[in-house]
Amino acid sequence: MEPKRDILVVREPWSADPLAWIHRAEAKAIARELGGPLAVYSRDLPPGRALLRLSDPVMRRAVGELAVPYSGPGRAALERCYDKLAAHRIVTAGGLDAPQTALADSGTLPGPPFVLKPRRGSDSLGVRIAETIPSHQRNADHLVQERIVGREFTVALFREHVGMPIEIFLPPGTPYSFLRKYAWRPRRAPVDDEQVRDATRRAGRLLGVDWAARVDFILDASGRSHFLECDAAPLVGPDSAFAASFAAAGINRAQQLDWLAEMKSPA
Repeated sequence: MEPKRDILVVREPWSADPLAWIHRAEAKAIARELGGPLAVYSRDLPPGRALLRLSDPVMRRAVGELAVPYSGPGRAALERCYDKLAAHRIVTAGGLDAPQTALADSGTLPGPPFVLKPRRGSDSLGVRIAETIPSHQRNADHLVQERIVGREFTVALFREHVGMPIEIFLPPGTPYSFLRKYAWRPRRAPVDDEQVRDATRRAGRLLGVDWAARVDFILDASGRSHFLECDAAPLVGPDSAFAASFAAAGINRAQQLDWLAEMKSPA
């Protein structure tokens, strides 16, 4: 792979937030792959080719305030996907199946046990199975989602390019939580499933994905796929599910890095 020394890989400042640790480490790995420099994010980035590798909260701020072109998600797509209720409404209106979902303060909720999760967030922080909603979470910042027991898949997406579904082998009914993603990582393997690939492509179009994304599904006992969420600022490093999904579809790492380095004008 030829080094791309003109690409500046941008990471966030150090903080005690575990998301910052994860994304700073990923940025370092990608800078090593590209053979280019690494810098801490500033809204005054120099003109040139800047690849943003930031956690979702910092990425949201960055894409809203940058005045120079960058490589990363567009603001509108990121906001649509970051708001899980908005994403759910968009994809179901477009004809995709998804678990019944409601605000935690709604009068009509899925029956327990259900999935309780933050309305806005990333990396499955705060996702759990619950029978009741604690009073401090009974608000419009949390969602209650129908619990579907089945096979979980994640699929890489880059604009119209779709990777191979990666099955996440979890105990039946177990949510793919933050700790399971990063501490107790389950086995995963590619599965050639055109239904899931087609649903991924449709979800990306409906949500206006304009850069890299990762789309999650669960297949019920009948084999029907249900959209869970779309991460429009996923981890894309060499060990990520994004990289594995495209590698399984025959897209080598050099091509992946070329895509990721494509520039976008600021919003």
